[in-house]
Amino acid sequence: MHSTNRLDNKTIQSLPAGKYCDGAGLWIAKRKDGGSQWFIRYTLHGQRLEMGLGGYPKVTLKQARIDAGKWREVVAAGKNPLDEKKRIITENQQAKPTFALMMGDALEALKRELVGDGKAGRWDSPLRLHVIPKLGKTLIEDIDQNTIKRVLAPIWHDKPATARKALSRISIVMKHAAAAGYDVDIQATEKAKLLLGKQTDKTKHIPALNWREVPSFYQSLDGGTVTELALKLLILTTLRSKPIRFLRLEYIEGDILTVPPDLVKGTKAKRTAFRVPLSLEALDVIEQAKKFERGGFLFPNVNKGVLSDATMIRFMDRMGLEARPHGFRSSFRTWCEETDKPWNVAETTLGHVIGGNVERSYQRSDLLEKRRVIMSQWSNHLSGQFTAAAQLITLQRETN
Repeated sequence: MHSTNRLDNKTIQSLPAGKYCDGAGLWIAKRKDGGSQWFIRYTLHGQRLEMGLGGYPKVTLKQARIDAGKWREVVAAGKNPLDEKKRIITENQQAKPTFALMMGDALEALKRELVGDGKAGRWDSPLRLHVIPKLGKTLIEDIDQNTIKRVLAPIWHDKPATARKALSRISIVMKHAAAAGYDVDIQATEKAKLLLGKQTDKTKHIPALNWREVPSFYQSLDGGTVTELALKLLILTTLRSKPIRFLRLEYIEGDILTVPPDLVKGTKAKRTAFRVPLSLEALDVIEQAKKFERGGFLFPNVNKGVLSDATMIRFMDRMGLEARPHGFRSSFRTWCEETDKPWNVAETTLGHVIGGNVERSYQRSDLLEKRRVIMSQWSNHLSGQFTAAAQLITLQRETN
């Protein structure tokens, strides 16, 4: 029998359980369950050792012979193949990033599109809270749909909105890794979604006051505190919380408040400054708030920084309301609908993007003067300054 290349594929497949030599130190071990494993035997410094080369037929006979030859060269150089194999694995692992490292790279690439360059941590918070503790140290190339399923299963139904955000962020990280040249399955998140099953949560709207009840709440804000004045201006302008809390006097010229792009909601690439017409009531609120100005901000916090969103929410809680500050935008929009305000003007007042790209390329007006009329009417509604005609129309509608 030949000293090397003693085996062939047909022979290997027919061999019973046991260990068989192909020659030159290459062996195959056949198990009773039908599985097979390649290994090499070698002698180093008088010690007889063995090292696995992988399973057959995944590692073919041809490949096993090539690998055995490489390791024989290592032995000839006086090195231990077991030590060399560990070193190579360690180096490969260090060369390939973990999920946590790749997430950092993806966030760095995205940050210019995020509010405040992503420093608030809202983009990666679902990952930091629910994914990184379990998946952070895993090599990005080792992540598949089953891995993702195991990580998100505990929150998939209990915290559906958070789980969806986490899944979306994982998908972005995986695609970023693929773009960087790593061997990842960019479809893993879609497969994981199928494995996790359908979510049954229902969309929860932010609680809002009925538009008819808003004037009573608005008029109750008569304490002159920073929180009350901020809430009044938020209601009057229909702005979101952040532009109000970070308001600076330099943003106001005459009766126009220009919200800078970094305080406007949306991706950074698409955000533009937003002009807000100020009613006489709004200008009066701003005048009252000037005495609280600190660090350039009109609505400072007690200790440092600006008034927090939570402070306004707690204020409404203490008044026994479920409604939230953001809900006043919904109250305003319903008021517009009930009082027949033009749809496009109402949407623009809320800072919503209307129309497609082509339509917007031709319609470049921000409808400032039309919005000025609506904001004045909204202010009158809040302060109770109805005209007799408006009261009559409202009465007629309610009785029909």
